[in-house]
This record gives sequence, C-alpha cells and structure tokens, in this order.
Amino acid sequence: MTGFVAALVLLVVAVTLVGAGYGIAGSVRVAPAVSAVGPFLSGSEPAEHAFSRFHVRWYPLSMVYLAFEMEMLFMYPWTLVVAKVGAVAVVEMFVFLGILLAGVAYAWREGALRWV
Repeated sequence: MTGFVAALVLLVVAVTLVGAGYGIAGSVRVAPAVSAVGPFLSGSEPAEHAFSRFHVRWYPLSMVYLAFEMEMLFMYPWTLVVAKVGAVAVVEMFVFLGILLAGVAYAWREGALRWV
C-alpha cells in the first residue's frame, strides 16, 4: 500500500507543477513577439520563412542519410560484443552491410543522390 500512496503523491505533485506552469505561462508572456526576433545564425536576414516547404528532392536524400544513421546505431553495440561472440558476429555484420550497400546501390540507380 505504501507504493500506491507514493505513486499517488507523485502524481499530485506532477499535476500541481504542470498546472502552475500553465498558470504562469498564461499570465506572463514568456517568448518575445515574432517581429522582435532577429537573425541568430549568421547575422543575415532569413531569406524565407522557417515553415516553408522543402523541395521534394531533399526527402530521398534524407532517407538515405537516416539509413546510414541507423547503420551507426547498430554498429556501436556490435563493437562492444564482437569479441565475446566471435566470427558469427563478424559474418552477421557483413550481411547487414551488404543489405545496406544494396539499398545505397538502389538509391544511386534511382537518382536519389543526384543534386541536379
């Protein structure tokens, strides 16, 4: 029963803090007006709105980038256990890299890596 009481107290505290945060944010303006925000990156005025649409050619390129990021995500744990597992882990990684290379070859063939 003490675990239930502790969870209930934690829930009440969390709801109180969130409610207080919304009460403060509702009465006090936290962020400046949009017109008051100036450039922050290189000091020049932005050429387009932040929510403008991107050209469709960026989406396949971003998918290829995400594929390589997922490769690194899987390779790091593999490096930690490859010494314990042995040759089987090395073979599995080469199979994984082969599948990834097939995906890159497909993206290259379809023209996802061309800029023009």
